[in-house]
Amino acid sequence: MADIAILETRERVLAGILFTGCAYFLFSTQDAAIKLLVVGISVWQIMFFRSITVLIGCAAIGGPRLFTDAARSPIVRPMLLRSAFTLGAWLCYYNAARSLQLAELTTIYYAAPIIVTVLSVVMLGEKVPLLRWLAVFIGFVGVFIACDPAHLGLSAPMLLVLAAAVLWGIAVVLLRKTAMAERTLIQLVLNNFYFLVFSAVPALLVWQMPDWRQLLLLISVGALGGVAQFMLFEGMKRAPVSIVAPFEYTSLVWAFGLGFAIWGDVPRREVFLGAALIVGAGLLIIGNEHFRKRL
Repeated sequence: MADIAILETRERVLAGILFTGCAYFLFSTQDAAIKLLVVGISVWQIMFFRSITVLIGCAAIGGPRLFTDAARSPIVRPMLLRSAFTLGAWLCYYNAARSLQLAELTTIYYAAPIIVTVLSVVMLGEKVPLLRWLAVFIGFVGVFIACDPAHLGLSAPMLLVLAAAVLWGIAVVLLRKTAMAERTLIQLVLNNFYFLVFSAVPALLVWQMPDWRQLLLLISVGALGGVAQFMLFEGMKRAPVSIVAPFEYTSLVWAFGLGFAIWGDVPRREVFLGAALIVGAGLLIIGNEHFRKRL
């Protein structure tokens, strides 16, 4: 029976890794769509439209009963706090994106997985083995090499991205605390309801009527964001946050691929080296889980 329990635990952790990896791919695709949108539409309006789209999807799946259950959920207040941190991260990140290059932006932001790992020890009491710390370090080194931040100076946009990394790190740890307490769809409803409330007034103040291309992108942002949130919540339910945190680094790989596919960006040699280290960090964790599973 003990062997079966260990096997089930390992399978659950690997499923959490898969859900999380897919979530960050979808988030990267969403970011590419947002990058196309922010040229002509404010971040507030994008968030407002995204929240409505996700809530419509939740209503189609769960019906009115889902919203009633969400209103009675014990995580109503904790989700309010987490949504506030996530909103702050969103605003900092996408406003800094107007001034920084993608490489600079990504380098600073990808301090987030390290922050998540540290906070998982402080706030959740998780035990992080040396191998996982090593994977986080290798992933960060990969980001550093790929983005070559040696010449970055202290600036307001840089501080905004660093703030985004800290706020997102806190939000992910809070997500881990709420993920086990409630169904994923209810978390989606609460999260996007709060986003809708936070963004409604600013969005209406700066509202611009989108053309049909922008409308399609707005719908895709909502769809991608909703599915990505669902997968991230499911991943957090299945694996400790210190395990899944390094897989946020895979977003960098997806970002370079999407950059080439959409804008024709060709990564430098250092980018490929950094990407190899990032992928290696993730494979290190997966390989360790498989090894422990066999034991």
